[in-house]
Amino acid sequence: MSSNDPTLPAEPVDFAVDLTGHEMLRRAHVMDALGPDWDPVAALRGEEEAYDLLYSGLDEEQQRLHDTLVAAGVLPRHRGEGRASA
Repeated sequence: MSSNDPTLPAEPVDFAVDLTGHEMLRRAHVMDALGPDWDPVAALRGEEEAYDLLYSGLDEEQQRLHDTLVAAGVLPRHRGEGRASA
């Protein structure tokens, strides 16, 4: 072994980091940034409307590509028939 190669221990090393406190602080900061007027239902509805608009009016080739990407798991399966909006 050369002097540049790290020497690994022969036995497994017990290593654990508890990020619970940090995660709770992060979540508190996120909620604070969203503010008291944040409406998660309205936000989700807006995302669904944007998705409908983004994938609306696709031509035949675009629809075929969209369906391929959905089948491959690249794009999420859309509600309804699983096809982009007409």
